[in-house]
Amino acid sequence: MSNFRVLTSGESHGKCLNAIIEGIPSGFKIDEDYINKELKRRQAGYGRGKRMQIEADTCEIKSGVRLGLTTGAPICLEVKNKDFENWKIPMSTSVVDLKNREILKLVADKSFTKVRPGHADFAGAIKYNLEDLRDVLERSSARSTAIEVAVGAVAKQMLKEFAIIGFSHVTQIGNVKAEVLPQNYTLLKESAEHSELRCADDVATDMMKEAIDDAKNKGDTLGGKFEVIFGNIPVGLGSHVHWDRKLDGRIAQAVMSIPAVKSVEIGAGTKAAELLGSKMHDEVFIADGKIYRKTNNAGGIEGGMSNGEPIIVKAVMKPIPTMRTPLKTVDLYKQEATEAHFERSDTCAVPACAVLAEARIAWILIDEFLKKFGGDSLKEIKKAYEK
Repeated sequence: MSNFRVLTSGESHGKCLNAIIEGIPSGFKIDEDYINKELKRRQAGYGRGKRMQIEADTCEIKSGVRLGLTTGAPICLEVKNKDFENWKIPMSTSVVDLKNREILKLVADKSFTKVRPGHADFAGAIKYNLEDLRDVLERSSARSTAIEVAVGAVAKQMLKEFAIIGFSHVTQIGNVKAEVLPQNYTLLKESAEHSELRCADDVATDMMKEAIDDAKNKGDTLGGKFEVIFGNIPVGLGSHVHWDRKLDGRIAQAVMSIPAVKSVEIGAGTKAAELLGSKMHDEVFIADGKIYRKTNNAGGIEGGMSNGEPIIVKAVMKPIPTMRTPLKTVDLYKQEATEAHFERSDTCAVPACAVLAEARIAWILIDEFLKKFGGDSLKEIKKAYEK
């Protein structure tokens, strides 16, 4: 039985971002071009910042794949940071000569001690006893999510072998909500993929763009809400016997730990508080020997396990806390009131967050899939799956 495990490393302005993926059986087709297309999806979206113009992310598979197929060995992925050329001295992994005035200036110019409210700066500096908040920013930056999307692209390709497909769409930016959405999942996916904001409601999209422009002109930012849907899920992923093996719990943790996500819902989510039990729970029917449901308020998960219906996850992303109009804060070095440090940022990154959530959920699904049907090769897994 294989366990899909991931370890990532890298900083926002360091040399590169890396990932080691362990527990992948042999025989799966992994296309580097597909990974790069997923990275491009992450970088797209109305309201993104200048960094997206600097970096055109591409991923290189360093090991674990030969002639397009997984070998059973750990896979190593790498995404280079092109902006590192401008950060070689301040982000050097080797000791630099701080007695050299030019070098000292390069390092000092990239250091900061003014806490950015809403970021990891304050708690990270206290926890790790760091004087330069750059050491917190570099790893806590959402830039690290690029390699996570690459890992998700590997997981998605594995899931596709069993016709398990997922997508995301944005349902709200600021106070603008999508009201008219296709009821068919295929149309919903296609409409979202062709939208600058991953929103399938064209009228709402235009209003969202106006809201983003308004926030940008004010030096402010906007958050929003998105939904991720994965279909053709087999019954029984996850477990009811232990709290930490429940599928909805694992998915919620994966999405909740995305930078800036503040709430996660499964299926009906918070609307469940308003519904009578007779309206909330999805009745079960049978016809021609096939069991089916007419509703999916459970979001495809009951008792911590997949029930065969599409898995539906909703999440809220807060407005990005780095703003051109800075918030009040404290300088940790000078111990005095000041305004927050500003780092190049986006006005709105909800569409990118949705793509990342797809990736994170794909991690969980392939891990649970391998636990249930696992073997050391794709051939072996297919035999177990088709029984």
